[in-house]
Amino acid sequence: MASKVSLKVKGKAKAGKGPKSKEQSTCELVKEWTTWAMKKTKVITHYGFIPLVILIGMNSEPKPHLYQLLSPV
Repeated sequence: MASKVSLKVKGKAKAGKGPKSKEQSTCELVKEWTTWAMKKTKVITHYGFIPLVILIGMNSEPKPHLYQLLSPV
């Protein structure tokens, strides 16, 4: 059995007539994309900060050892 792909838009917004519904849908679209981007940025920052510090530290002069970069002192 093959599954069907649905192209219907899901959500609470109803398709209305006039410029308000278009502005509203555009506003909602921007809000969704902003929320999505902020979630992805948060994850990237969370997992990328320490590797970035290590990378920058290893390329500096004088070159520290890895344990010096990871130690809190």
